[in-house]
Amino acid sequence: RQMDDEGVPKNEITYSSAISACEKGGNWRTALDLLKTMKSAGIMPTAIAYNAAISACEKGLNPSKALEIFDEMKREGVRPTVVTFSALISACEKGQQWKLALSVLEEMKTTFGPNVIAYSAAISALSKGQQWEKAWELFCEIERSGEKLSVVTYNATMTALE
Repeated sequence: RQMDDEGVPKNEITYSSAISACEKGGNWRTALDLLKTMKSAGIMPTAIAYNAAISACEKGLNPSKALEIFDEMKREGVRPTVVTFSALISACEKGQQWKLALSVLEEMKTTFGPNVIAYSAAISALSKGQQWEKAWELFCEIERSGEKLSVVTYNATMTALE
């Protein structure tokens, strides 16, 4: 409504920016409302808008909503990106859904191959689920892939092994 009041043009960029602002402000419900409004206005969301909505659900500790948005995205024919998968894995990690995190990681690997951010989030999810052996397997897998490991990857793995 404020966009209308201010005369801001409604397009993919303004909606995506607003959804992203909601994500950063921790307001996942408003982010999802904006995504719905965007579609109702006949503006097709891109991966950027969907990614922001998934990240908003992650910040709101709502992995089931993040998964719904992910499924909707695919149904609408919008191709998920590495950012999409990483955000969804992080949502699963924050929501203590390690099995779902692994499932999403497997789906990502079929399209994009290994990614240190996604692997780090999955290792962290496994750590929270007390699945240290699986966390170690993922660490070894990403290490063998040749991806440059980050401090986050090492920290997540060490936490899992404690």
